[in-house]
Amino acid sequence: MRHHALKILFVFAFLFAGGFVASGTVHAQEYVQNKVETVKAQVLEVLTQEVRNIPGTDTNHDFQTIRVKILEGAQKGKEITVDNDYLSLKKDEVFYLRHETDSIDQREMYAVSEPYRLPAVYGFIGLFVLCVLVFGGLQGLRGLISLVLSLLFIFYLLFPGIIHGYSPVLVAIGVSSLIIVLGSYVTHGFNRTTTSAVIGMLATIIFTGALAYYAVGVTRLSGFASEEAVYLNFGTNGTIDFIGLLLGGILIGLLGVLYDAAISQAIAIEELHRIGPHLSRTFIFKRAIRIGREHIGALVNTLAIAYVGAALPLLLLFYSTTDSSVSLNLNREIFATEIIRTMIGSIGLVLAVPITSLIAVLMLMKKKMADAAVVEKEEAAVEHVDHCH
Repeated sequence: MRHHALKILFVFAFLFAGGFVASGTVHAQEYVQNKVETVKAQVLEVLTQEVRNIPGTDTNHDFQTIRVKILEGAQKGKEITVDNDYLSLKKDEVFYLRHETDSIDQREMYAVSEPYRLPAVYGFIGLFVLCVLVFGGLQGLRGLISLVLSLLFIFYLLFPGIIHGYSPVLVAIGVSSLIIVLGSYVTHGFNRTTTSAVIGMLATIIFTGALAYYAVGVTRLSGFASEEAVYLNFGTNGTIDFIGLLLGGILIGLLGVLYDAAISQAIAIEELHRIGPHLSRTFIFKRAIRIGREHIGALVNTLAIAYVGAALPLLLLFYSTTDSSVSLNLNREIFATEIIRTMIGSIGLVLAVPITSLIAVLMLMKKKMADAAVVEKEEAAVEHVDHCH
């Protein structure tokens, strides 16, 4: 009896092991990926070019048959013929070729991937650097160094921190603080004016971050408004907090306009104090707020229009769709996310003006009594100018 029981256990063990191995084999077969390589290639000759209708649509598109030469990789120097329905290419044009090898039958497939844009991209980067150096001088050079440092912080601190599972909000706040502190001092030097702007920006980031946290929660945004977020979620096996990533993105996106507003306010107060050192803190603060209001009007408009420009194809898509209402489109997460992003950024920009102005007035001006007669005369003159506007 005992021997019989051992035989039954052995059979079950064998079947379990066999099933495990078989399932592992099937699993391996199902998930073996094709080998994909993207290499540069050059068009030797355009064999045919015609306009074809895309199946299932009323849209026409260019179709080419081209003979190309592979310029790099394992097949360097090989000449092949490729059907191209992605973008029209010209003779001698260099582009990126996608080479895919089927994992089962080793069949090779080729397709046009991307045009080779890097020479033009590098050219415009060089033109930008040249313009900054020629017209910006030493200050422009400092600005470029600050930009490089900011990009290094983003690529080597922000991205790895988020990928490795740290809180996107905390990482974004930390990186934002580094960008603000180091970027400001590198660009504008170590002085009290820069310090007042830095403190103003850090305080604004804290207020704005709290508001963004509330806004994302009350609007129930998930952070999956774009296809990139969905792909990233699968690529990282769901280890990233996408709500936190959305909050971090809002804070990082705020830095540009926030930096501009805070530095401008601090410098404006410094210059006003130099022109009228006898004037009181209250008077200088009011004049700085007057300057800040004009700045806010321009930057808020710039911020909103920039977002519209970035999302123009998407906006046109929904604009041309007649089967949904405006309210329904605005309620979609892809739109609601951009609206919240724009509103939070604009609120942060507005808050930066009074916060930075107050801090700069307290730090840059010594408390002294102003000449009442002079102040009254100057205030009357300023009020007259304001009424004229």
